[in-house]
Amino acid sequence: MSDNVKKMRRAPTQKRSRERVDTILKVACELISAQGSDAIKMGEVAEKAGISIGSLYQYFPDKASIIHALADRYNAESLHCIEEALAEVNSPDALLAAFDRLIDTYYELFLAEPVICDIWTGTQADKTLRDMEMEVSRTNAEQLAKAILRVRGNDGDFKTIAARCLLIMYSGEATMRLAIAVPRSEGREIVASYKRMVGRELADMARV
Repeated sequence: MSDNVKKMRRAPTQKRSRERVDTILKVACELISAQGSDAIKMGEVAEKAGISIGSLYQYFPDKASIIHALADRYNAESLHCIEEALAEVNSPDALLAAFDRLIDTYYELFLAEPVICDIWTGTQADKTLRDMEMEVSRTNAEQLAKAILRVRGNDGDFKTIAARCLLIMYSGEATMRLAIAVPRSEGREIVASYKRMVGRELADMARV
């Protein structure tokens, strides 16, 4: 399946169209949460969204494009969350505290949104989504690298720091996948262990 097929066929511009797309994605989330992405059918999405199957196909040519849109929406929220968390960081201690809070927020969000886990599972089998995930990890890593350089007074090589931050962010995605797939108590220990490991790496990068 080509990348073009996986994307929305028609981007919403008018308020009514945006509301219709929001309804479609909300219904898709509910269905995925209840039965998983493999089991949902386009006809069922259209029926529960209160639209004709033809109207649904005007926006989404297939199920993969709906998953793509949901992943894109969660990724945008992720970037906004990271930008907001790191915006005021100006010291090593503030950097570590902000990252700790960010990871806790992520973990709670993913526990509250089981559909994210299903989307992640689909990501592994979908090259378009895998490429999207890598691009998001790079963008998030750049935000973290900028915060670290700010703490260092812009003393350091951005590419080197960004590469280390990419490992942190990409590993964070894998950590969250694992943490929400195991019992809650085990998941919290996994997240805490990740925070301790990353804390040492961040402290090292934040030193001039």
